[in-house]
Amino acid sequence: MLSNRRRSKIIGSSIRHGGITLQGVIGLVALLLLSGCASQQKWQDYRERTLRATPPPAAAEPDTSYYQSLTAQQANYSSNRRAEARLQQRYQGEQRMSLNHYVQGMMHDLMAVMDPKIANSVFAVTSFVYLDGPYDESDLLGNQLAESFIHEVHQFGLHQIDFKTTDFIRVTPQGDFVFSRDFLELREEQPIEYVLAGTLVRHQSGVMVNARLVGIDSKRVLAAAQGFIPQPVIAGLQPSERHHRVLLKQGAD
Repeated sequence: MLSNRRRSKIIGSSIRHGGITLQGVIGLVALLLLSGCASQQKWQDYRERTLRATPPPAAAEPDTSYYQSLTAQQANYSSNRRAEARLQQRYQGEQRMSLNHYVQGMMHDLMAVMDPKIANSVFAVTSFVYLDGPYDESDLLGNQLAESFIHEVHQFGLHQIDFKTTDFIRVTPQGDFVFSRDFLELREEQPIEYVLAGTLVRHQSGVMVNARLVGIDSKRVLAAAQGFIPQPVIAGLQPSERHHRVLLKQGAD
């Protein structure tokens, strides 16, 4: 058996040895913590330097090709209309404005609000009808408005088809014809996506015109415009045939 003195030395030696081990562990932990903080600080400094050196990504620019194309078409259309007006004034002097002058104004209004994404679609123009009349009848003014809008739509550069064109040419002694208003002679299916149509309202001093672009499938109104045509301009339209009626009455015996 060990003496009490011997046991005291062993215990004291164990305590001193254990103290050295605990201090070493504490020092190692402190060193690791300091190294971790230093590494984190280095990573933060590197990240900040990288962010300062890297320029921010440029904002994506919107696709303006549609609107640029529409603006160019409008500029070209306006240029053609001004040249035409100067030519008309040169040869007609101070004569009254024609129907085309008022149609051009309405066409400008339609194109100003039309979605440029449909500029490459297929359009058609139909006769204008009277608002308070049957929608399957028109007159010389309504048909001439349609013809004038066909001209303006073409001048603006839009794609359109004339659905009244047949697949043949009819040759007769009176002339050669390709147009028809008989639906049996026309194609049943037409690649029309949008139609330009409108209504008319008589006024004591002229006619109010309501024009609009409508989607054939969706029936959605894409653009609308209004114009007023003075009565003297309307009176300038002359029908190709005049039917003179003679009133008959019974004579005296």
